[in-house]
Amino acid sequence: MPEVLTRRALNRATLERQSLLERSALPVPEMVERVAGLQAQTPHTWYVGLWSRIRDFDPEAAAGLLEDRTLVRIALMRSTIHLVTARDCLRWRPLVEPVIGRVTRGAFGRHLRDLDLDAVAAAGREILDERPLTFGALGRELASLFPGRDAAALAQVVRARVALVQIPPRGMWGRSGPIAHTSAERWLGAPQEANPSVEDFVTRYLAAFGPATVKDAQAHCGLTRLREVMEPMGLRTFRDEEGRELYDLPDAPRPAEDIPAPVRFLYDFDNVLLSFADRSRMGTLDPELVRRAWPEHGPVPGSVLVDGTVAATWATARERGTTGTTVLTVTPFTALTTRHRDETEAEGARLLRLLAPADTHDVRVTAPW
Repeated sequence: MPEVLTRRALNRATLERQSLLERSALPVPEMVERVAGLQAQTPHTWYVGLWSRIRDFDPEAAAGLLEDRTLVRIALMRSTIHLVTARDCLRWRPLVEPVIGRVTRGAFGRHLRDLDLDAVAAAGREILDERPLTFGALGRELASLFPGRDAAALAQVVRARVALVQIPPRGMWGRSGPIAHTSAERWLGAPQEANPSVEDFVTRYLAAFGPATVKDAQAHCGLTRLREVMEPMGLRTFRDEEGRELYDLPDAPRPAEDIPAPVRFLYDFDNVLLSFADRSRMGTLDPELVRRAWPEHGPVPGSVLVDGTVAATWATARERGTTGTTVLTVTPFTALTTRHRDETEAEGARLLRLLAPADTHDVRVTAPW
């Protein structure tokens, strides 16, 4: 019988691979590849994801990697914007194009009937390679070429069928700009990989998030039928406490489940919380608590890992009526121990030095939800 891995053992394996047990000295591009990209639909919060994983992290230097095109922000896994290296962009975008197409048809299908999608995509690529535009501006230009069609749907056809990167200054540290796009090929000066390997893609997923089930891998990327990919790969297999089959790389790290885990602040869309069908390894939350802590509308708070699992939310704000004071508010789900409260306050103070270096700081741990 395969070895059974407890939920806590899965937690520690994932934290180790995500550099959340101990910050790493890896350069930013290597870290971005190690964690298989960072979800980055918000222009700046992903910087916290790198800060939580890299010692002596310099956000200005990381922003420079967007300008020199070492890193790009592009729609990839789950049809969401991710921060990846240029080479992963060119490898992975062809693999997930069917997912992005499926999402686009689901949202805009009624506007796409009897429309020559190839012609729309070709026209959109030509326009954006001439000058980067927002989707609003692109849609208006396309609507003049395809009269009577919905402008937003036309722009989304281009997004689905052309690899589009968001170009700086969008996403730069301390500043931003319009959500302007051009093609990855134009921006990077290289073609997409012609025959990308799904097996290599799965290997990278397991290296960053394993051990994992087939459903976990599919939830991460949106692809389907990955069991027939994973079964012949010679992967090591385990079972979780519910009897589900887990796959992993034979030599991947699986630390002891009793290894200590430090307090870590995760940003709003951190993949360590999103890249599993079963997210219980990172802490099972009551549905009512989820509804209150993460409302459907408004800003999404970050999460705080205490002893490796989600134990609180966090958010920052400039305090009203004061000059230059930024407050970080941590709201735990249950009362923290004195040690964990002290660790949370210390890590929160370090986070404020990243987010508001010129301000005075105040870390407040509230009563539980």
